[in-house]
Amino acid sequence: METDPDTTLINVVKTCNDHQLFRLTKFYRSRLEQTIEGVVDRVSSTLAIREFFTAEDHRKVIKLKEGGNRVDSSKVLLTLVMEKGSEARKVMWESLIDMRYALPKFYNILKDIQEHGPDSLDYWIAAKNLEQLPKSLEDVYQIHKETLRKKSERLRLNTILTDDAIQECQLLDRYTELTMVFSFRDRNLVEHELLARGQDHEKWRKECLLNIMEKIRPEELFFSSFSHNNSTSGCSAVVAGVPGIGKTTMVQKMVHDWATNKIYKCFRFVFIFKFRDLNAINCRITLKQLILDEYPYFVNNLDELWKNPECLLFIFDGLDEFKRKIGFTGGCTSLPACINTEEWCEVPDIVYSLIQHKLLPGCSVLVTTRPTALSLLEKANISIQAEILGFVSEERREYFCKFFNDPLVAENVFKYVKENEILYTLCYNPSYCWILGHSLGPFFIQKGRNAQQIPKTISQLYSYYIHNILRNHSREVQYPRLVMRKIGEMAYTGVSEKNIVFTSGDLIKYEIPPSQFLSGFVMELLEKDNSAQSVVYTFPHLTIQEFVAALTHYLKEDSGDVYTLLVKAHGTDDGRFEVFLRFVAGLSSPWSARPLEEFLEPFLSKTTHKVIDWIKETFEGELGPARSGGKKLLNMLHYLYEAQNTPLTRQVMNTVETLSFKGMHLNPVDCVVLSHILGNSEMIKDLDLGGCTVQSEGLQRLVPQLHRFHILRLDNNKLGDSGVNLLSDVLAKQDCKIQLLELKNNHLTASCAESLASALSMNCSLRYLYLGENQLRDAGVKTLAAILSHPNSAIQELELFSNRLGVSCVKDLATALEANQSLIALDVHSNSFEDSGVRTLSEVLRKPECNLKKIQLGDNDLTEISAGYLADVLSTNHSLTELNLSDNELGDSGVELLAKALGKPGNKMQRLWLDCVGLTAIGTKELASALCVNCSLTVLYLNQNELGDTGVEQLFEALSKPGWQLEMLGLTKAGLTDSCTEHLVTVLGTMDSLTTLTLGQNCFTDKSIPAIRHLIMNHKCLQRIGLGWNQFSQAGMEQLESMRGIRSLVPDLTEDGSLPQCWQNFRKS
Repeated sequence: METDPDTTLINVVKTCNDHQLFRLTKFYRSRLEQTIEGVVDRVSSTLAIREFFTAEDHRKVIKLKEGGNRVDSSKVLLTLVMEKGSEARKVMWESLIDMRYALPKFYNILKDIQEHGPDSLDYWIAAKNLEQLPKSLEDVYQIHKETLRKKSERLRLNTILTDDAIQECQLLDRYTELTMVFSFRDRNLVEHELLARGQDHEKWRKECLLNIMEKIRPEELFFSSFSHNNSTSGCSAVVAGVPGIGKTTMVQKMVHDWATNKIYKCFRFVFIFKFRDLNAINCRITLKQLILDEYPYFVNNLDELWKNPECLLFIFDGLDEFKRKIGFTGGCTSLPACINTEEWCEVPDIVYSLIQHKLLPGCSVLVTTRPTALSLLEKANISIQAEILGFVSEERREYFCKFFNDPLVAENVFKYVKENEILYTLCYNPSYCWILGHSLGPFFIQKGRNAQQIPKTISQLYSYYIHNILRNHSREVQYPRLVMRKIGEMAYTGVSEKNIVFTSGDLIKYEIPPSQFLSGFVMELLEKDNSAQSVVYTFPHLTIQEFVAALTHYLKEDSGDVYTLLVKAHGTDDGRFEVFLRFVAGLSSPWSARPLEEFLEPFLSKTTHKVIDWIKETFEGELGPARSGGKKLLNMLHYLYEAQNTPLTRQVMNTVETLSFKGMHLNPVDCVVLSHILGNSEMIKDLDLGGCTVQSEGLQRLVPQLHRFHILRLDNNKLGDSGVNLLSDVLAKQDCKIQLLELKNNHLTASCAESLASALSMNCSLRYLYLGENQLRDAGVKTLAAILSHPNSAIQELELFSNRLGVSCVKDLATALEANQSLIALDVHSNSFEDSGVRTLSEVLRKPECNLKKIQLGDNDLTEISAGYLADVLSTNHSLTELNLSDNELGDSGVELLAKALGKPGNKMQRLWLDCVGLTAIGTKELASALCVNCSLTVLYLNQNELGDTGVEQLFEALSKPGWQLEMLGLTKAGLTDSCTEHLVTVLGTMDSLTTLTLGQNCFTDKSIPAIRHLIMNHKCLQRIGLGWNQFSQAGMEQLESMRGIRSLVPDLTEDGSLPQCWQNFRKS
């Protein structure tokens, strides 16, 4: 059984001597600095109060923090703590313990200490102080370092802006630091990075700053607190990252830093292999021979080298490109373990044995891979996992500054990219930055270029990328259109088969002649073979392959079966064709076609027309009754955006009045696309983006279009106060048409109430405002209520449930109810109004000026006292038609008070919820008496009350009277048995209006099934009956299950049979 990690740490703090605590703080220092960033002021204040920090010390830390430099402020605090001695260190650790639940990073440190204990640092310290290098290895050590330094100091770059296909530069001149985080993100890692990774990157970067993800530097992958490992068998690390994120370049930088003595001095020798090269070894080989093939100068030294495997680091780059299977399993593997450096094994056996520390136990191994190949390592013995997230904003700027020699050009390109939401979102990835630099550079380098032609869509961007290749290399190819078409055919086959690496055999198959043009178009790499060197080809990025695959269909001599191909591709659900299809649609635009037609001759017009027809017909299909869902519809919007065809967009959107992406994740790129489409759609009145997680960032892209809709649903989007401030500007517009605004569960606080209230004071259109499940509290509601009290307020329905409201805001709400003649529905359930709050409300509800018809007061800590207040209201107020008092402790006495009021002449109550109010058969008797007089109820819910058979029989005696129009009846968990079934079915059989009945969580057995089946077979209007969690046998459940489909009736046997929370019907009456 696991112990609380807090106990372990507290004991460590209490029992550590000065030196032990010093070592612990020093060991975890880099991680403590990250932890403290978010709470640096609180920790510093604690140390100042305890008089370990002087006033000047505290001011120094706080000044840095208030200046926005949290990183330096935490570094200064740690430095001061280390200087102040052991007591200051104890106080710092104790203060972090007190805040541990708000500091996930620190909690990880706690668990680490619990697992390993402070004394395990001895192994780490020993590893950092390895024995002196034997003299017999000194010469080869220097040769190896110099060899790796020379190999790694130059960066080979593809270029399409000059005649040279490959340029070389100093690594340090071009390398830009990448953000890498400890551990992998918990999500499906198969989505195409162009579709959603920009949003993911921004989201997780922010979470890094909020102390959720821990940043890790390359030099911390081994022998640091992240890779804390007290085992002598060695350490294996995995670094994951999407294509083009910079894994290989980061490894090159690591090797260069090792070769120049900047990092990992504890490793005497580093050996790097590319899985792409290992593919060429199709025979058995020894580890010794594998190293000698790559590093022949070790021929006389390897035996000495093996004696100290702790000094060795093996790097394997690009696991996702390895064509052989490495079969890790839980306990055993289909691959035999290779335990001897001179044992002849298959390459996968050697890699497996090194990672699992069966070969050269004690050595360290680093593997890089795309996330899609992580499953191959699921059962591997991995000590540390990290993921490269890419560039943050300043790193993006730095990349462009290093890409262009001219600082002015770099700044202009970066400014343009930053202002284009789609392009900027892609810039977390170095490969996209590279493509952007090559595509946009000429527009800012060459004078006289038309600014109107600068790419705005991804298709236009890639079109200019290919245009620049053609401009610099087409002279070397006699028929560039033919060569491009054949390259595209190979690319399309790769997209179809999910293949990104092509061999010389593939080039021969597609009759692609090798040339300088080809070298400028794809990266040319030498791959090792035992007998000779072989060449493989890969596009600089998967998206380039997808673009060329799309382009080839415009270069064919006839349009052929392009329409059929597009239909088939769109019908594929695994995502492989999504970006390809966007490019196909984009190339139908003249803006994307013209740059390419300059060198490739005009595209076939029939192909363009077929693509447009396909977009039109597919879009109409997605909007029709056979639509396949929001994801396909969203893809269609991307196709329209890439096509940049305004008449086409208006034509296909002309009949669309409702657009819903409810529950789909929309990233900022999606929001830009959606905003563009909405700007060309005059007919849409209802936009539902509930649960799309657009956040404030995505909302900002949509704001220009939102004022035009009548219904706008933005619930469950994490908009926060900043998002509502944006919406307030929309509501304040004179031409705002929004009538219904849904903002439930958006992390709103009282801070946004003022801007929202200000907007409402100027808005004349809004009728329905839903603000449930937020944190407005009393202060926020008081601000809103002041505006609602204005006689010009048009709000008719207001939801404020689950907003942590108390008694103090009730008076303000009551004033609004009295002054606002239009407000007819108020939902404040799941707050804490208590009896005193209901008394205040009741005073207003009794007044003739109050027009309220519906009120939801469920779960508000009410008792029978509140029932008395409301009974007085019902005796005089005949406009109230809907009342929810569920989840309050009214008891029988409270229900009896309400029943007496309901039984009086003139009462018009139609919908009544009394779920879980402590009602028994005693109170049911009085309720039944009232119902004998008042037959106006259409909805009655009495779920989770102990009515018993007696209570239900009393109730049904009243319901058997003529004149009832009851549509919904809830009796879930009411203590019912088989004894009441016949009476229940007999009465219900006469109620032709009944559509919904819930009887779940009672004690019905198979004895009741014949009567229930009779009811289902003969009742004309019943649409749903809930029967789950009763005491039916398996055979009985099968009998009921066989009734499914009768007049579309759905017997519910899996759930308790109750409807969603009763107040969900609030808006439907």
